[in-house]
Amino acid sequence: MQSFIPDNLPAHGLLIGERWEAGNGEHMLEVRAPFGGHLLATLRESTPAEVDAAVAQAAATFAAQELSPFERATILRRASELIAERAEDFARSIVAEAGKSIRDSRAEVARAVLTFELCAQEATRLTGEVVPVNATPGSENRRAFTMSRPAGVVCAITPFNGPVNQLSHKVPTAIAAGCTVVVKPAEVTPLSAIMLVQTLLDAGLPPGHVTMVQGRGETVGQQLLEDPRFAVYTFTGSTAVGTHIRRTVGLRKTLLELGSNSANIVHTDADLGLAAKALARSLSIYAGQVCISAQRILVQESIFDQFTAQLADHVQALVVGDPSEESTDVGPMISLEAATRAEEWIAEAVADGAELVCGGTRDGQFLTPAVLTRPSLQSSLACREAFAPVAVLIPYATLGEALHIANNTEYGLQAGIFTASLDVALAAAQRLDVGGVIVNDASSYRVDSMPYGGVKQSGTGREGVRYAVEEMTDSRLVVLNLQEPQGEGL
Repeated sequence: MQSFIPDNLPAHGLLIGERWEAGNGEHMLEVRAPFGGHLLATLRESTPAEVDAAVAQAAATFAAQELSPFERATILRRASELIAERAEDFARSIVAEAGKSIRDSRAEVARAVLTFELCAQEATRLTGEVVPVNATPGSENRRAFTMSRPAGVVCAITPFNGPVNQLSHKVPTAIAAGCTVVVKPAEVTPLSAIMLVQTLLDAGLPPGHVTMVQGRGETVGQQLLEDPRFAVYTFTGSTAVGTHIRRTVGLRKTLLELGSNSANIVHTDADLGLAAKALARSLSIYAGQVCISAQRILVQESIFDQFTAQLADHVQALVVGDPSEESTDVGPMISLEAATRAEEWIAEAVADGAELVCGGTRDGQFLTPAVLTRPSLQSSLACREAFAPVAVLIPYATLGEALHIANNTEYGLQAGIFTASLDVALAAAQRLDVGGVIVNDASSYRVDSMPYGGVKQSGTGREGVRYAVEEMTDSRLVVLNLQEPQGEGL
């Protein structure tokens, strides 16, 4: 693999004012490449005093310097342009620190370019509405309207599996809303986040509108949760951590995109070729380390064997290897622990009666994409989040049974259904307990303008640019008690 970290990457990871600093923390964070394990960078964990200073800077900036909608839009549009100019640097950085294939890394950066542009547009669209209070007896002379106001300081905690795109749904949306933001990236993938924040500074964002700290969740993350100066928390990660955040921050706004074990239904009238190709891609993209990757595939019994064979053909054709190579489909998992856990879950499912159709071989942090059939519905692969390139195929007799199996989980992020019937598609859309239903594509379909989020243990709030910006603003009501002008001859 070509080890590639851009020459212009800031040498340090702490940003409080306008200059990056090394910080004074004693705990060192090693950033190692998932492919090869070589050391990419070493950053100091931010001290409690440095975290406090970063939050204080963001709070003081919010109180003293609100950017106009035009200024926000201009900065975000310029940032979008700079990301496009630096796209290959960003992509190579993602490959190096996250192990994502170069093709998928380029796609992630292209999404970030669009997301920043959408944020620029939304910065100028913050409007309210007229409230017809004058229709109420006794209020005939009153007029009312709402206005959108920035909620305050935002805390953005991002995961490893989208170091550029996840930040692009948290930081520019906060800026578009008029907020300031404190960023804590995942400790294993901070380099792309540093590049992205530097790009915002290069685009003209004044100091203090974004600050960045580094550290582990149990130290730096916990301090951020306990800080009363934050108005909004936006987090992507596990359900366990999301639950802890809600318990800690109380009544403050939280945007939580959490776990899933997405169901995808392949009905008897589906285009099997379309479904097999889409689901093979979905279960394997970024080594399955995507919240909405296809994990549970429910297939009608009459087509079960035929579809299994087609899916296995597509999965076995995937190229596993060096993520910097153009031909690679699947790179390494983020850690040896993650790959080992997935391997153990596969063995557990087989021991409980599932058949391993293909894949499932581990070599260090690499796991060949695996397909299993007829698992116990109590096995980890059938009821927990695998976060690995693994899918289980479960047969069903009727659509009602498929919907019951799909809903029989604590999660509810997105689901997919493949069918030629509009009646079947709409029945699924009505009855699936999820935040999004994708028809004739996999559950992992996402574009950055759509509302994205879940129900049950999959989270609260919605990402997607317009929706995230709305979450980061408060609606303020203004009521005018109008009087008849005196001496105006009306």
